[in-house]
Amino acid sequence: MEDKIRLSRLMSMQGLCSRREADRFIEQGRVYVDGQPVCELGIKVYPSQSITLDAVACAEQQNLVTILLNKPVGYVSGQPEKGYLPAISLVNSRSQYCSDPSTPRFLPQHLNHIAPAGRLDIDSQGMMVFTQDGRIARQLIGEHSTIEKEYLVRIQGRLTNDGLALLNHGLQLDGQRLKPAKVSRLNQDQLRFILQEGKKRQIRRMCELVGLQVTGLKRVRIGEIRLADLPESKWRYLKKDECF
Repeated sequence: MEDKIRLSRLMSMQGLCSRREADRFIEQGRVYVDGQPVCELGIKVYPSQSITLDAVACAEQQNLVTILLNKPVGYVSGQPEKGYLPAISLVNSRSQYCSDPSTPRFLPQHLNHIAPAGRLDIDSQGMMVFTQDGRIARQLIGEHSTIEKEYLVRIQGRLTNDGLALLNHGLQLDGQRLKPAKVSRLNQDQLRFILQEGKKRQIRRMCELVGLQVTGLKRVRIGEIRLADLPESKWRYLKKDECF
């Protein structure tokens, strides 16, 4: 017999919403289990039971925005640090990149409860994702995420074939073995990294372990979404027909 599980957790696991959003929807009576409204926080249900949201909650989920930013060097990913601005400060009406006339215009409320879905250190540039949608955050940075992130990395130093093999599979950081990576040479001083995890300054630390120094790092892809022609310091909305 299957075990019961907390309703909000199950809703998150099924991709209906984040756990925080689930608790709010439950409190508002907008969640139905097997067609019956549920408003008791902490209730447990069987995974096989049918869980649905009412029309208002569904509409709210549809209106959550996700922003793609081409972060330049010198901005921090999350909380501001002394002397440095957070990358989200670049998101405003003037910096929006609109290649399609049907693109929605920036609204200040789109910055409410928005958070970065992943880090990009101050010395790195490229794609960052900010989202109001807990489902997307979980997909990108959740414990079981398998979304690939692709980076172009400029290096100094000599990379041996053994060093390249270690970068692909064989290194440890913080006492833990890293997931297998896909690392290939682009030219004498540039590598392509494709990772499915994102430890703090991971690529720079990996390179140090094989005698290399990183002089430039740019994230060019997250999942199926590429940075493409998005200019530096500009941002755009994730389109309705796009997914990671």
